[in-house]
Amino acid sequence: MTDNQQDEIDAIKRTSRAKSSRATQVRRKPWSPPSKLDAPPAPEGVKHRWIRAEVRGFDDRKNVSAKLREGWELVRQDEYPDFESPVIDSGKYEGVFGVGGLMLARIPIETAKERTAYFEQRNADQMEAVDDNMMRENAHSTMTINKPNRQSRVTFGGSQTKN
Repeated sequence: MTDNQQDEIDAIKRTSRAKSSRATQVRRKPWSPPSKLDAPPAPEGVKHRWIRAEVRGFDDRKNVSAKLREGWELVRQDEYPDFESPVIDSGKYEGVFGVGGLMLARIPIETAKERTAYFEQRNADQMEAVDDNMMRENAHSTMTINKPNRQSRVTFGGSQTKN
């Protein structure tokens, strides 16, 4: 094989596409201040949330006990040994992730959805009661009030009528 033929073969050889794919090229993330409320990734089927444990230096036992009764359970550091975050170092909640008067808690997603549905229904019932009360108090024949429209609409300038 001549040198000329070898040069042609070398020119044809290319680097493999696997080495130059986008997946292997990682872009550098720009610097941003770290979040004080970073939490370990929640396991599948579970939702994490920071709950208030303290207000202005005083324990908020009422809020913590209410959350625990709702189905939240506190997340302990020993469950996530590879995750670095501040931990409560003394007292009743020793070993629980805690930052600035907040503690990390978790709840099953099904329970969170049921809780959300309950409060949405409760809100709808209260709105209906207010509307019914308003209609009853303004039931005079000369003061007719239609059921309130609870939808919003956004427009961008100009009149509503067409020319």
